[in-house]
Amino acid sequence: MAITGGSRLPTPHDFVFPRGALVMGVEPVLKFQSAEERTKGLPVEQETDKETGMLVWSVLVIDQAADRKSDAAVTVKIAAAHRPVPPEAIPGTDVRPVVFEGLTVTPWIDDKTCRGSHGGERHRCRAKLGYSLRASGMKPVVVKTSSKAA
Repeated sequence: MAITGGSRLPTPHDFVFPRGALVMGVEPVLKFQSAEERTKGLPVEQETDKETGMLVWSVLVIDQAADRKSDAAVTVKIAAAHRPVPPEAIPGTDVRPVVFEGLTVTPWIDDKTCRGSHGGERHRCRAKLGYSLRASGMKPVVVKTSSKAA
């Protein structure tokens, strides 16, 4: 099978964000630093993309189609040489609608809540499927205006 663990599956923006996405901010993704490395005062480095070698940036997004508030905040990672610039806000608001280009989804199993059986205890698995989102870029939403013929 050509699909292996960690595969980035291409998907349209509208499939992931059917009611749109709003950018809240862009931050660099930092590499994990152990306590020992922090104690030594080693500088924190920015993470690089495994496929492209470019710097990785985290874009905090509000998914307008989320069923629950807890699912509304989503992170989309973008690999780019320079910090991606969010689109301009709608005048008079802080709302920044965005469309992600080259969007991919990587499914993964979040098994942090899965507990094995210990000493006769029944196995309780509350693992769930998670998704990692990546994009090659972002652009502003273009609103089509209809012109009426007189």
